[in-house]
Amino acid sequence: MVNGIQIAIDGPAGAGKSTVAKMAAEKLGFTYIDTGAMYRALTHKALTDHIDINDEDAMKRLLLHTDIHLLPSAKGQAVLLDGEDVSEAIRTQEVTKAVSAVAAHPSVRLLMVDKQRQLANNKGVVMDGRDIGTDVLPHAQLKIFLTASVEERALRRFKENDGRGIHTSLEQLQADISERDRADSERKASPLRQAEDAILVDSTSMTIGDVVEKIRELAEERMVR
Repeated sequence: MVNGIQIAIDGPAGAGKSTVAKMAAEKLGFTYIDTGAMYRALTHKALTDHIDINDEDAMKRLLLHTDIHLLPSAKGQAVLLDGEDVSEAIRTQEVTKAVSAVAAHPSVRLLMVDKQRQLANNKGVVMDGRDIGTDVLPHAQLKIFLTASVEERALRRFKENDGRGIHTSLEQLQADISERDRADSERKASPLRQAEDAILVDSTSMTIGDVVEKIRELAEERMVR
């Protein structure tokens, strides 16, 4: 293995980026960095503290006084917010609906990108999000754009939520994911888009294992170059 290779996995909501990135990192012996969890943690704090998520200055000030740590855990990664484990709390439907507004603020993204780049320095990392290959790690040796149909993504989210005891209709999830796609693609700050040198992987009819194996093969090809 060559130390320092960076793998960027981007794609729309519900494409399975976090699950795939986590498993690929484990197979390769790399560090997994879930950037979406960082935005979710900030969103969770704003909602808990009753701060207007649409107020960019307020969100920037909040981030400057917020400590977010990502640590390895038995479940893949623990998210610590000001020292408190919020790994489950940041996955609520309330946070999911609000996180796009928080991530759309340019000044918030600048601060987050700086934190994310520091995490990726001099390490073999797998990082997933929506602007990793285009903005956070533009020189990553391997870039993947992972997608799937809206219907398939909604079904996956439905099963995931059901396992957590969160009950939302499949129709509502499809509508939420479609709206999230629109918001992420149209935002002015680092919109969701496929990097020119990214490899498109449509996982609609693929298993998670298939996707992970494909990424492992692509990574190993680049590590021997």
